[in-house]
Amino acid sequence: MPGETVHGVSLTGVSDLFSAAIDDTGAGDASGALLAPLAVRMRPRSLEEVVGQRDALRAGSPLRRLIEGHAGAAGPLSAILWGPPGTGKTTLAHLVAHAAERRFIELSAVTAGVKDVRAVMEGAVRERSLHGRQSVLFLDEIHRFTKAQQDALLPGVENRIVILVAATTENPSFSIIAPLLSRSVLVTLTTLDDADVRAVLARALTDERGLAGRFTLAEAATEHVVRMAGGDARRALTTLEAAAGVAADDRAAGREDEVVEITLEQVEQAVAHAAVRYDRAGDQHYDVASAFIKSMRGSDVDAALHYLARQLEAGEDPRFIARRVVIAASEDVGMGDPTALQTAVAALHAVAQIGMPEARIVLAQAVVHVTLAPKSNAAYAGINAAVADVRAGRGGQVPAHLRGTGYAGASRLGHGQGYRYSHDEPAGVGPQQYLPDDLVEADYYHPTGRGWEERLGPRWQELRRIIRGGPRVPPAGSGTDEPVD
Repeated sequence: MPGETVHGVSLTGVSDLFSAAIDDTGAGDASGALLAPLAVRMRPRSLEEVVGQRDALRAGSPLRRLIEGHAGAAGPLSAILWGPPGTGKTTLAHLVAHAAERRFIELSAVTAGVKDVRAVMEGAVRERSLHGRQSVLFLDEIHRFTKAQQDALLPGVENRIVILVAATTENPSFSIIAPLLSRSVLVTLTTLDDADVRAVLARALTDERGLAGRFTLAEAATEHVVRMAGGDARRALTTLEAAAGVAADDRAAGREDEVVEITLEQVEQAVAHAAVRYDRAGDQHYDVASAFIKSMRGSDVDAALHYLARQLEAGEDPRFIARRVVIAASEDVGMGDPTALQTAVAALHAVAQIGMPEARIVLAQAVVHVTLAPKSNAAYAGINAAVADVRAGRGGQVPAHLRGTGYAGASRLGHGQGYRYSHDEPAGVGPQQYLPDDLVEADYYHPTGRGWEERLGPRWQELRRIIRGGPRVPPAGSGTDEPVD
């Protein structure tokens, strides 16, 4: 109803207020620009204006049908939109509301509570009874709602009193109760690619709702804005608007009608963020990544963090960086500190879930761990040596006592005969040939005397003496190469 409010905000929706303001003043003039930010003025008003999200909006998809006003036998489904910031969650909710002239209500889970949800439901019932109009409830950051607060949504969603369009940046499987998930369509939104962000900027520069052709954006400035946006359309438009303000202030007096080019320097000035000279597809990409890896290997944590920051600030995919850290945790740390790999793998999964900018914190922790850990490439060198032997054709048949015995006729072939079950040995290990005949003297793994391997080295020497026979070998670093009787 026209007079309803939640936390003092009209339930007709924030978008209606913005639309009215823009319609009254003109989308392209200065007064309109003051009333609504560029990102709001450029919010798509139809499916044709939406950039990106091709999979979620493919023909016949649940979200597209909801936006186009289609309904199933029991009416339209609710939807949960899951994706990073700036990927269009609010925009798509507005498009759902505009379909079939639905009533739009917007709440934020940060400030709303159960009482507000109930007020929305009561208003939706009145709207349907008196005017036959459906209500769309857009609930931003639904993951911030407690279980009890989410429970309050269930009756309205289940009975189709409202069409719930909920937005979240966190995995719904962990942040949204199962009954609500089962009653909604889950739509996964993806970060915009560089071409999509460029398209958003190009439209904002020329559209009457945006900068109306009064500005152009230099190519270097465009690259910087795209990198800084990180796939976030809202961030790109906010940066463009700020840079346009700087360019307008720098414009020579008496030249108000001239089209102004926004330069890289003006973008940097607007956001107090220098452009990082870094080409994700060229030499700088490989040079910085190489320096990053070598700094971790060389245990210079300050240098490693510098190159980490340089990659992130240039817009490098944090998942690419996380993969490099995982590799370093095995290649350069290995068994010097086996927990480094655990930290690196945990960081890889965490980065995929949370994205930027928080991913930088997770990556920094993993980088510090890997960089400061005792280094050993013994496992890396060992597998390379073993692979070299295999590629050279070394390694004959598996010894008969190690061959499989789980099929008829194996015993007749002598398989398994003479095998010694390790758990029956007094020390849990006994003398036995495991390698093929031509590799019985193979020596691949050479533990260092650093970190965890300081303990592994003597153990492996003793195990090898028991397994292969021969005199006891002194541990590495004992000062003598003579066998110990």
